[in-house]
Amino acid sequence: MAAIASLSFSAVSQCSERKATVQSARTLASNSEAFRFRTNFSCHYVGVRSSGSISPMVIHCMSVSTDVPTVSETKLNFLNTYKRPIPTVYNTVLQELIVQQHLMRYKRTYRYDPVFALGFVTVYDQLMEGYPSDEDRDAIFQAYIKALKEDPQQYRIDAQKLEEWARAQTASSLVEFTSREGDVEGMLQDIAERAGGKGSFSYSRFFAVGLFRLLELANATEPTILEKLCAALNVNKRSVDRDLDVYRNLLSKLVQAKELLKEYMDREKKKREERAETQKANEAVTKCLGVYQYAGQ
Repeated sequence: MAAIASLSFSAVSQCSERKATVQSARTLASNSEAFRFRTNFSCHYVGVRSSGSISPMVIHCMSVSTDVPTVSETKLNFLNTYKRPIPTVYNTVLQELIVQQHLMRYKRTYRYDPVFALGFVTVYDQLMEGYPSDEDRDAIFQAYIKALKEDPQQYRIDAQKLEEWARAQTASSLVEFTSREGDVEGMLQDIAERAGGKGSFSYSRFFAVGLFRLLELANATEPTILEKLCAALNVNKRSVDRDLDVYRNLLSKLVQAKELLKEYMDREKKKREERAETQKANEAVTKCLGVYQYAGQ
């Protein structure tokens, strides 16, 4: 996942008064869809018996193909599951996210882990904060994760479990998971083993955000705690520091974009109210003129 170029959740900083759109400052190239197709060949030998003797060996080769969905297919799965329109300020970032998470998801070394899930849930909840409908917000989450052929319930359950665990930790106990037993401790130990080279592990920016969330909930604000946690998990702290800067920048841009959208919506609401008042006044004048004309006949 470190090979993924960026987690550019760049929501823009401009809002048109004619259209309720906040456009992304960056456009992902369509050729990033990285179609991957793996073909394995297996061969076996078959002896054919004829007239009491074995004929020469015949080699049968069979091609076994494994399809990895394209980015377009993943996006189409999302759109087919959630068919309602999504405001541009949210949809722009969601579309960028699903492209990049698709590339993470189908990387050869990818393996789901709870810290990654916590990181994604944290980013998603920050992005969708203030969404007009709680029901739609959850439906979009469900459609997004299912489009990646994963379990949205597992994401939520694991994220909640890690959050509850982190709230009960101190700065010191947070990094001592290696010497303790428990569900979350076991999850973290498994990640540390795989990241240390004993299994599949692929670092990502969602993972970095998950670590940040653990520190945040444990009130572990000292920089040395992050360094110790990274060491215990066998992940590169420099990569985590870099990706947390991206995350903080994301949050700042999201706040700006949502403020612009709110200002636009407030202006549009005021214009609609003014038009409604003008229409009522015109109707009242027309009615009065009609009564006056009738009375004068």
